[in-house]
Amino acid sequence: MTTSAATDPVMRWFREFGRAPRILGLDVARGLAILGMVGAHVGEMPSFDPLDPSTWLALVRGRSSILFAVLAGVSIALMSGRSAIPGRESMPGIRLQLVGRGAVILVVGLALEMLGTPIAIILTLYGLLYIAVIPFLRWSPGRLLVASGVLALVGPAVLALLAALTLFPSGPGIGLVLYGSYPLTAWMAFVLGGMALGRLHVERSETAVAVLGVGVGLMAVGYGLGLVGAVSGLGRAGSSGWGSPSGWAGYPEALAAADPGAAVVAAIFGVEAHSGGTAEILGSGGFALVVVSVCLLLSGPLRWVLLPLGALGSMPLTAYTVHVVSAAAIGGPGGFPSSNAFWAETAVSLLIVTTAWSLLFGRGPLERLAGRAALAMAGRSVAEPSRLDS
Repeated sequence: MTTSAATDPVMRWFREFGRAPRILGLDVARGLAILGMVGAHVGEMPSFDPLDPSTWLALVRGRSSILFAVLAGVSIALMSGRSAIPGRESMPGIRLQLVGRGAVILVVGLALEMLGTPIAIILTLYGLLYIAVIPFLRWSPGRLLVASGVLALVGPAVLALLAALTLFPSGPGIGLVLYGSYPLTAWMAFVLGGMALGRLHVERSETAVAVLGVGVGLMAVGYGLGLVGAVSGLGRAGSSGWGSPSGWAGYPEALAAADPGAAVVAAIFGVEAHSGGTAEILGSGGFALVVVSVCLLLSGPLRWVLLPLGALGSMPLTAYTVHVVSAAAIGGPGGFPSSNAFWAETAVSLLIVTTAWSLLFGRGPLERLAGRAALAMAGRSVAEPSRLDS
């Protein structure tokens, strides 16, 4: 009897975790995004060469955080009505809950930045995105896709031209909203695209198949642009990254100041990780859609195998925080170790810990905190069911 009592919760978790209304494929994709960002932070890998399999681990650079942003958009759509656009009467509560949730994520991100690691913390942007998307919550999928496309196609060139014409102004606000590692303006393209996907019955297999085709097409266009830029020299300016701390658009400032047109061209053909170029947004955004669609399609037949990844992806805020804190604690003032072995150890540890936590306690601790903050912001009791409780 004791053994049966002990194993029943375990078996129940294996039977029920990831079932509707949760979508296991999205949790799996989110888990992959977390592991990919861990690799980008602590892994050692050469530059990516599609013809050299030994470099394929470098795919996690830039693409993992973009996948995370696309999934953020999907989650926001699911939390605010799924495929149905929320009614006007429910909008005040939804807005307040998003503000409460975003505030917790922002504060956690700021706390992690205070640890002084070399990791470019994405959570500060992630928290702000929960607030920035509020004006778009009642937009149709078509309008969201158009807005995402405009930001992807026009945004990088406009930002590059603006930087060149204003002689590269600097400041905390400019770095956060316009430039930096995760510029809010560019990353809204990923979030709005993810919101459109979340409104289109993302749980259906036919949607996943269609998204797979769209993702492959975007990869062909985006990485094709990047290849043209590399061969012709047009994209040479994007090599060090539009959004990287080392350069505004990755091209020499003197060249941009003398010829703003060079800035615009570089922004269009920039394809390197965190370059923020149109080629990167299209190509890596398409890559994110491919990953999401494959996870959705495989989460049914491979459900039991993918459950640990799903558990990790069900508590991304907790897992990301544990990763950064553990890296800071292990590294100390000298910095954390950078190796693929450390990446593998961190990945296995996160999978074990999050699976055990999910099995024993359910939602992650920081996810619970964010949920409670959302309810408190809206003036609701914690015991009440929340539309944003995911």
